[in-house]
Amino acid sequence: MAGSLKDLALARLGDPALIPKTVARAGYVSVRRLHRLFADDGLTFSRWIIEQRLRRCRDDLADPRLRDLTTAEIAARRGFRSAAHFSRALRERHGVTPVSYRRLPPH
Repeated sequence: MAGSLKDLALARLGDPALIPKTVARAGYVSVRRLHRLFADDGLTFSRWIIEQRLRRCRDDLADPRLRDLTTAEIAARRGFRSAAHFSRALRERHGVTPVSYRRLPPH
């Protein structure tokens, strides 16, 4: 079941208003059950969402076909409410800014 809830969340990942209630309702489970399922994997729902968004943003930053997109555009398309929030989250998690990440050799 956690897998299908994750799929539902991933389908809505670009929505900055994505909240547990939305995913729980779409998956026909309670919000409490949703949180328990994610806790079984060792993460909160919110932390999992941020990790998924960061993973996709990192992929976008490394993709030479997306060089014309600004970091703010990449952040927005992956559901971050602001470029500043994305930059802080990336720096806290990976110790590098989006601009610096783009300059790294291919991953």
